[in-house]
Amino acid sequence: MNDLMLRFIFFNLEIIMQGVVLITGASRGIGAACATLAAQQGWDVAVNYARDEAAAQRVVAQVQAMGRRAVAIQGDVGEEADILRLFDAVDRQLGRLTGLVNNAGIVATGMRLEGYTWARMERIMRINVLGTLACCREAVKRMSREHGGTGGSIVNLSSAAARLGGANDYVDYAASKGAVDTLTLGLAKELAPDGIRVNAIRPGLIDTEIHASGGKPNRAFDLSHLVPLQRPGTADEVAQAAVWLLGEASSYCTGTIIDVAGGR
Repeated sequence: MNDLMLRFIFFNLEIIMQGVVLITGASRGIGAACATLAAQQGWDVAVNYARDEAAAQRVVAQVQAMGRRAVAIQGDVGEEADILRLFDAVDRQLGRLTGLVNNAGIVATGMRLEGYTWARMERIMRINVLGTLACCREAVKRMSREHGGTGGSIVNLSSAAARLGGANDYVDYAASKGAVDTLTLGLAKELAPDGIRVNAIRPGLIDTEIHASGGKPNRAFDLSHLVPLQRPGTADEVAQAAVWLLGEASSYCTGTIIDVAGGR
C-alpha cells in the first residue's frame, strides 16, 4: 500500500471519528456556518436555537445532506433550566458530547453607558457570560475523564470588542466578551489534565444579523474603513477558525484566542 493511499485512509478515519458537537445559537450567522462546516469535517451536530425553529431545521437538513446526524434543540442559554434540558437532549439523541461551540450571544441598542437600564445589562451578562459558563460546566461533566468521558474541545465566541472596548455603543457587550476571554484562559489551564482543550475566537466586524439587533444593520459595512483589509468578514471565515480549533488539527492549542478581525 503506497503512502498516498495510507494518507487517504487516515484522513477519512479522522473524519469518521470526530464525534458530537453542540453549537449554541446555530440557526443563523456564525453558528450556522460552524454547523455546516463541522458536518463537512465529520461531526454530528446539535443545532441549538432560541426562537427560529424553521431556520434551525434548515441547518439540520444541510448537515444531514452531508451524511451526518443532526438535531435541532430549542433552548435559551440565558436560562439554566433550558441549558440543562439542552444537554440532556443531546445525550439522548446524539450520544456523548465531545465538542462545544459557545456561539450564542446578544447585543442591545448602541448607546452610551448612562442610557443603559439594569434589565439590559443583566440580560447581556446572563446570556453572554452566565450562559457560556453554564454550558462549559455541563460540557465538562460529559467530556472530562474524571466523569467517564474521553476528553473534548470547547470553542468560545468572544469578540474584538473585548480588546477595543465598544465605546459609545456596546461597552456592556465588550465587557461580557472580556469575561469570555478570561474564562477561556483560566478554563484551559483547569481542564488540560482532564483532556479538554478550551480556545476562543474573537471576530471583528462580521456581516451577520447581530448588527440589526443592535439597531445598526449596516454597521459592518459602515465601519469597514477602520479595517486594514477594508471590508467586513463573513460568517464562513469565522467558522473556518472556530472549527479548526474544535478539531484534532489544533491538538496542541489550548488557551488560544484567535482574532478574525481583518487586522483591526
